[in-house]
Amino acid sequence: MQPLDLEVIDHALRWSKAGNTIWLCTVLATYGSSPRAPGAMLVACQDGRHVGSLSGGCVEEDFLEQLRTGRFSSDNEIVCYGDNEADKERLKLPCGGVLEVLVERLLPTGEHQQQLHRLHKSLAGQQRCIRELNLETGKVSLLPDGNEGSRIERAGMTVRVRIGPVRKLVIAGISPVSVACAGFARTLGFEVVVCDPRDEELATFDVPGVNVQQVLPSLYLERQGCHAETAVVALSHDPRIDDLAMIVAVKTEAFYIGVMGSRKTSATRVERLRRSGGLSEREMARIHMPIGLDIGSKTPAEIALAVMADIVRVYYGRGK
Repeated sequence: MQPLDLEVIDHALRWSKAGNTIWLCTVLATYGSSPRAPGAMLVACQDGRHVGSLSGGCVEEDFLEQLRTGRFSSDNEIVCYGDNEADKERLKLPCGGVLEVLVERLLPTGEHQQQLHRLHKSLAGQQRCIRELNLETGKVSLLPDGNEGSRIERAGMTVRVRIGPVRKLVIAGISPVSVACAGFARTLGFEVVVCDPRDEELATFDVPGVNVQQVLPSLYLERQGCHAETAVVALSHDPRIDDLAMIVAVKTEAFYIGVMGSRKTSATRVERLRRSGGLSEREMARIHMPIGLDIGSKTPAEIALAVMADIVRVYYGRGK
């Protein structure tokens, strides 16, 4: 999941509590070129207020225009956007792709608000769930999700959407590599948290949309914890920051843990973590060091690229 999904549900809940009927849109399927994947969401009010994205522009404009004219009065319907000569009313996308979008009309009821609150909790890192919708009856159920699977599942008149935590990157320590890494991560749709207790380093960091915490990364991880969609990277080159972050990170559910340093520096760190940190071989094996894909990177931006590429590789379960 991406931070934008959490923003969509956050606004949906606030607008509903304010007494507004809202329209929740979810991309069910894409064919050909499409800038947004299945599961992408958008929420809108009839007055044109909206948050989220379905296609990067053209589909949103068409949907909002039709919404203002009074269309989408049913509880739910599936709308298809794309290039199909047999249906002249469908919007032809510049990218040549095809989108199927589920549009739901949610009245400002307590039941709908409870569902939105549950979705918000799931996206914020609490229990994963499956949102199951019967297109014929309009009944919505929120079911526990203990297994991985496709984001969208369809069987007859039933649509199932998996809702889980937003992908998150915790960066331990500020450095030129941290700055580049935070920028890449934001572009990739990660929620980004940067932790560093040092005043002088904090003064050098300015990446829009990043949550900056003036605290030791190890303390942040102890207090906030990590859900299974979290990556933790230590990029300060200061063992007082990096080592402590690794000692705590290996106790969490983070799917990726890595620390920056040369092979020689990493070998020295291994001994320190065994001796001072008391880490087991299993815990040590969770740490990527040296961090990142071996692409011959030299500059801070190249190192950050290698780091984020490795995180994405592990996230999708690909080998090196």
